[in-house]
Amino acid sequence: MGAPPAYRGKFDVPRAERLLWRAGFGPRPGEAEALAKLGLDRAVHALLYPAREKLVGPAPHDEKGRRLAPADAWGHDHCWWLDRMVRTSRPLVERMTLVWHDWFATSNAGVGNQRLMLQQNALFRTHALGSFEQLLVDVTKDPAMLLWLNGTENSKSSPNENYAREMMELFTLGADRGAYTERDVREQARSLTGWQNRWKNGVGDYDFHYDRSQHDAGTKTVFHSHGRFDWHAACRLCVSHPKHASFFVRKLWGYFVPTAPDAATLSALEAIYRRGRQVRPVLQAILRHPALYDGPRMTKPPVVHVAGLLRRIGAGVTTDSWSWIGELSGQQLFYPPNVAGWDDTRWLDTATYRGRWIGVQRILQDRKLDPGHPPAGEPGDAKAVLAKALKFWKEPALSAATHAALLQFAQSALADAGKEKWKREQYPVLVENALRQLIAVSPDLQTS
Repeated sequence: MGAPPAYRGKFDVPRAERLLWRAGFGPRPGEAEALAKLGLDRAVHALLYPAREKLVGPAPHDEKGRRLAPADAWGHDHCWWLDRMVRTSRPLVERMTLVWHDWFATSNAGVGNQRLMLQQNALFRTHALGSFEQLLVDVTKDPAMLLWLNGTENSKSSPNENYAREMMELFTLGADRGAYTERDVREQARSLTGWQNRWKNGVGDYDFHYDRSQHDAGTKTVFHSHGRFDWHAACRLCVSHPKHASFFVRKLWGYFVPTAPDAATLSALEAIYRRGRQVRPVLQAILRHPALYDGPRMTKPPVVHVAGLLRRIGAGVTTDSWSWIGELSGQQLFYPPNVAGWDDTRWLDTATYRGRWIGVQRILQDRKLDPGHPPAGEPGDAKAVLAKALKFWKEPALSAATHAALLQFAQSALADAGKEKWKREQYPVLVENALRQLIAVSPDLQTS
């Protein structure tokens, strides 16, 4: 079986920027240019094999300058992770941490313990590019997941099917593919019995452990195999299932490319994955694939959009408002809507778009120009004002249609100034502020 196709066109700055948005959180100034000079293969290698992480820039804080308390204060967990996205030197590792958070969607709304959610977040980061099988094993015994899908309520005397079902339907095999039956769900639930924890007033859930006395040690039949399966075996049976590789490849592909892979690509990626169930080599093939560079644009998740804008202008997290803005945008970290994760078809609808608009307003809040004190040399013609607004955002690439619409807006707004002196002085500043907002929420910056 041949290798999957690789992009052989010109790997220029726009394509390097797309790679940085899809496999990270967009470029800092100069990063897309530096990546383009490496060429596609070396650029992808640099993302897949990064040096030890460095968080670049000042530490995050709330609006009063106080340090974030992600384990204790409401919303600070979202802001803490957003800060990592903004300051990380390993964007693909952080982006894959976000992918696993969506793949194994766990919400603090059900867990009720930010410390356990942060512990799970660290688990996803550790396994970001490694073995999917080991990730599944570790997620299965993760305290946040055990609480979220009732793993510690699953005993031999009273089996709970929640995790068994989602492990197959959402994590490893997929629904409506004929991969498993209701009997398989029941038998897997029996295999997964034995996990327990304790609870104490003032402490909450703690002491997560495996209690063999609560495990159903009897013979189970899963996927037509018979044995005294335990929780380790339940994981192994799922990843060794004939339909697992195709599920894994299609789902991973969908996080980076908006169109489905063709049959040849799918077969080639499955062959790569089956060699060791490793994430990195499959991801390498996806990030080198022509569909990523020649295919249609892809909507950025709300948190990726915000993190990328902050990275683009060298700004940091200086408010805990990002938590409620994230919720309004449709993506509050650590609170996916359900076990299936976020619905990316709703990233840009009439409800969530308002959150994105407010997010850009918050970024610009401390950077807006004062029309009462126009900067020296503020231009009065529309093209120059638009050029200044684009310079603020470090010259993002805009389509001809977007550029024309922005220019038309600037020309129309400036024409309203007429001959009144104060209007001719202040309107250019007001228009530049408006253009900064419109550029950031344009289709070109909402997608990559």
